[in-house]
Amino acid sequence: MFRDILLPVDLNHESSWRKALPVALKLVETFGARLHLMTVIPDFGMTIVGQFFPEGYEEKALETARQALHRFAQDHVPEDVAVQHIICHGTVYEEIIREAKAVGADLVVMTAHRPELRDYLLGPNAARVVRHAPVSVMVIRE
Repeated sequence: MFRDILLPVDLNHESSWRKALPVALKLVETFGARLHLMTVIPDFGMTIVGQFFPEGYEEKALETARQALHRFAQDHVPEDVAVQHIICHGTVYEEIIREAKAVGADLVVMTAHRPELRDYLLGPNAARVVRHAPVSVMVIRE
């Protein structure tokens, strides 16, 4: 039923993967699917903000994230699971949706935090992914 499963994780917050990773791994095992593990480095927003960071900061941040994602996979994903490591830079929900299309994902598995009042007004990343993703999204409550 599922061939390609995308699992976005925030490497700085265990809550972003603690419950979603076991679900994604079980689905990978059940369907013989591929796991696409991704993390997103948020952008600076306004261009003017970027000038306050040292030259080469973005490249260094991406390389650090790449190394951290590979360590994460070594520590938490069984060796027999084929994993594609994806590091993106930009707005979190936009990058998740873009990568779901790019890798041909059938399913996105992600964690959602308990909603707060501001989430109903602005919409958290999970809600935006659910609304705009071209594929099914399984939301795991934290």
